Amino acid sequence: MKFLYVEESLLDHPRTQEIKEKLSPTLIPIKRYGEVFNRHGGHFRLQKRENALILAEKKGKLVYEIPPSYGIGAKHNYYFSHLLNCPYDCRYCYLQGMYRSAYYVLFLNYEDFMGAIDEKIGNEKTTFFSGYDGDSLALESYSNFLDYFLPFFEKRPTAELELRTKSGNIQKLLKRPPVPNVVIAYTLSPDPIAKAFETNAPSLKQRIKALLKLQEKGWEIGLRFDPLIHVENYQKYYAPFFKEILDLFPRPHSITLGSFRLPLSTFKEMKRVRPKEKLLAVCTQKEEMMTLKKGEEMVEFCRSLLPKEVFVC
Repeated sequence: MKFLYVEESLLDHPRTQEIKEKLSPTLIPIKRYGEVFNRHGGHFRLQKRENALILAEKKGKLVYEIPPSYGIGAKHNYYFSHLLNCPYDCRYCYLQGMYRSAYYVLFLNYEDFMGAIDEKIGNEKTTFFSGYDGDSLALESYSNFLDYFLPFFEKRPTAELELRTKSGNIQKLLKRPPVPNVVIAYTLSPDPIAKAFETNAPSLKQRIKALLKLQEKGWEIGLRFDPLIHVENYQKYYAPFFKEILDLFPRPHSITLGSFRLPLSTFKEMKRVRPKEKLLAVCTQKEEMMTLKKGEEMVEFCRSLLPKEVFVC
């Protein structure tokens, strides 16, 4: 990354200094990250070609509740985002419809996130999801997120952490003992669909290789078939794909299944950013959501090929 934007209050922060040493970038001080990230007229597609990193402090609400129906078995479910945006360029990614900018924002106030998480932890199992607004592991070499949050969750057995990723950046996980209440969850798609829709992301083969190493090491792994992407004769792609994955990973921590869907406002912005995207042309409106026309049919077909304990979201 050529440019590093840093909020003035963080210029002397130890984590800022560590990242500067790794990147040797052009450093640009800013008042608040919104000056760059929410700048009017920002073009997501152009910024994807030459990215930049923004170091900021997250203020206000840090942990957000999500419905149990979007969880993986716990009664209480929350998500938090230490990172906004992702280095991959998946054609279906809703982030390009949420943000004006494709630059990465890394929030350095980890201790504030931990304090907010602690306030939500009780005696009942509670799951915290990281990876909704950016890949949990892809920028680990800069963020050092795992160094702080793995020990934190290791000491809180009633709290569960899901790290959602497509990244092969698992070296830190392999070098330490697994944490029983941490799930490394990979988004997976049949190889032809991954090649067509998941630009710049690690291949299916690379993700499987990473999962096999994590499984052998003893980490809890999650299989995330979300989103399902409709293509002609999708059955011939998904049926053998599920068999291959379940043969390799017969006892995952959890499996989730979900069709491609977007809030209407996000869909409209994605249409503006990707006006020629064929995937968006086969969507239909259902109340305030846009879904694939054959989305429900796909979910039912795929669910019939998977174990009963699948969480449909």
